[in-house]
Amino acid sequence: MSNWEDRQEPNLKINAILANFWAEFSTIPGANIIAFNPPPIPGLGTTGGVQMMLQQTGGGTPQELASAVGSMVYSANQSAEIARAYSTFRANVPQVFVDLDREKTKTLGVNVADVFTTLQAYLGSYYINDFNIFGRVYKVMIQAEGQYRDKIEDIGRLYVRSTDGTMVPLRSVLTTENVLGPQILTRYNMFRAAAVMADPAPGASTGVVINEVEGAAQEALPPGYSYEWTGTAQQQLGSGNIVMFILMLSILFTYLFLVAQYESWTMPVAILMSVSFAIMGALVAVFVTGGDVNLYTQIGMIMLVGMGAKNAILIVEFAMEQRDSGKSITEAATEAAHLRFRAVMMTALSFLLGVVPLMTASSAGAASQKAIGFAVFGGMLFATVIGVLMIPILYVCLQYLREKVKSMFGGEEKVTQSAPAT
Repeated sequence: MSNWEDRQEPNLKINAILANFWAEFSTIPGANIIAFNPPPIPGLGTTGGVQMMLQQTGGGTPQELASAVGSMVYSANQSAEIARAYSTFRANVPQVFVDLDREKTKTLGVNVADVFTTLQAYLGSYYINDFNIFGRVYKVMIQAEGQYRDKIEDIGRLYVRSTDGTMVPLRSVLTTENVLGPQILTRYNMFRAAAVMADPAPGASTGVVINEVEGAAQEALPPGYSYEWTGTAQQQLGSGNIVMFILMLSILFTYLFLVAQYESWTMPVAILMSVSFAIMGALVAVFVTGGDVNLYTQIGMIMLVGMGAKNAILIVEFAMEQRDSGKSITEAATEAAHLRFRAVMMTALSFLLGVVPLMTASSAGAASQKAIGFAVFGGMLFATVIGVLMIPILYVCLQYLREKVKSMFGGEEKVTQSAPAT
C-alpha cells in the first residue's frame, strides 16, 4: 500500500474509486453490488453520506414500498448536488413459500412445531450443544449435506415423526411455491420501512444533499408514505443550528465585555463591525477553494470573532486615548491607525503563518484541517487588509454620532481642537 503523499492523482481519490467500482459492478449479471463509504462516526448509520428511512405509514405490500423507493431514488438522482442515491431494499428476491396444511398435520398426529424444527435443522442449521476436547470448546450444529438441500424437491423428501412413532414425509403435509418478495423487512417507528442513502456530489455539502433528498421525497412519494432521517443526518439536523447560536452568543458576549471595558454602548459597535469583514473573508475563502460551510468552518468563524475584534481593539482603544487627550476625532483616528499599524500587522502575520500548516495538510484527516485552515486564513486576511482601512473610518463615524447625540441631550462635549501650547 502506497503512502498518503503518493496518492494525489484524481483517479486515486475516494469518489473516483467508488465511481470505478460502481461501473465495474454494474457489468456483473445476476448481482446487485453497491460500494459505499463507511459512516464518518462509527455506529451512526451504515454508510457515508446521508441516510433516510422511508416509512409505509398507510399500509400496503412490500412491492408497493419497493415501487415508492424506486420513484424516490430516481427523483433524487436527477439532482446535480447528489452523486448517487440508492437503496438496498428489494421486493423481487426469488423465494420458496412453504404452505403447511395444519389441519392435515394434526390429523396425522404430527406436531406443527416438529415440522418447523425439521425444516430448520436440515435446510438451515440447528444448535445441539457444546463439547470440550483438547482444551477447546466446540459447538455442535446439525445440517443436511448440500446435495440434499439444494433443490425444492428435497423439502418433500424430509420426514418428521408423528406421535405414534410413524415417520411422515413432509410432502404429504405441505406444498411449495416459487414467489418473489423482500429478503429482509425492516420496521422503523413501528412502520414497515426501507433505507435510502445519498452521497453528495463533489463540492456539495451534506446539508444541501438533505434538502435535495427531502425535495425528492415530497415530489415522488405517493400518499401513505413518510420519511425520517437517521444516522449522522439526524444528528446534523438536530444540532445544525447550535453552532450558529453559539456564534451569535460569542458576538453578544464580546459586545458586552467591550461595553464594560469602554463604558460605552456605541464604541464597541465599531469593533464588532470589523468582525463582519472576517466572516466575509471566511466565506470568500470557502467559495474560492470549492469547500462548504461545514462544522469546522463554523468553528473557525467563532474563532474569528475574537481575532477580528482584537485588531480593532488595538486601533479603537488608542484612538479613544488620543481623543481624550484633546485631539480631534479625525486626528485621533489617523494617529491611532498610524501608530498601531505595526502591532496589528505583527499579530495578523503571526496568526496567518500559524494556520499555514492547516492549509497545506495532506495526511489522513486533512479535509477537516483544510476546512478550518482556509476559513480562518481568509477571514483573518480580510480583517487585516480591509479592517486596517475601515476601522478608523468606523471610529470617526461612531465617535462623531456619539458626541452629537451627547451634545443634543446636554452631555459634555469633547474638545474639538488641541489645547494651545503655553
